[in-house]
Amino acid sequence: MFIQTEQTPNPATLKFLPGQVVLEKGTADFRDATQSTASPLAKNLFALEGVRGVFLGHDFITVTKDEDREWSTLKPHVLAAIMDHFLSGLPALNAAGEEEKRDPALMTEIEKQIRALIDERVRPAVAQDGGDITFERFEDGVVYLHLKGSCAGCPSSTATLKSGIENMLKHYIPEVAEVRQVM
Repeated sequence: MFIQTEQTPNPATLKFLPGQVVLEKGTADFRDATQSTASPLAKNLFALEGVRGVFLGHDFITVTKDEDREWSTLKPHVLAAIMDHFLSGLPALNAAGEEEKRDPALMTEIEKQIRALIDERVRPAVAQDGGDITFERFEDGVVYLHLKGSCAGCPSSTATLKSGIENMLKHYIPEVAEVRQVM
């Protein structure tokens, strides 16, 4: 098994590409070890000293390290943990841990438009950088989004939200006044 790595805009994260599907659908974001019980893969990665976050996408894994760690020493251990996981045959995410999405039938027409724009125009680009952005809600002209993976804590995430996503949504949906990150 050959696992490629890519740098992301966030210097604390690396994107690992195992050359096979990690999650069939959706994403999973684990910001600490206590959240990783639904994922054997994330649990193994959090067992490594210096791993602060794990994000699972369709065909990639983004790992966030502690600031006091260097990738030159942590990366070989992460690669070994990922390889061991895929050789074990265990799923990356147990069925109980699959991400829940808000029922589209309960969404307003504006919320559906916002979600469609995020899903079609933003998420594919963000996934290339090892992250994800998901829609939470639209309230009083404000769009609330979750930043995950390499996007969470990235130095350029504020610029991405304000200059990129907010301007795009305002252009297509006049009711949008602002975009905010949900922690």
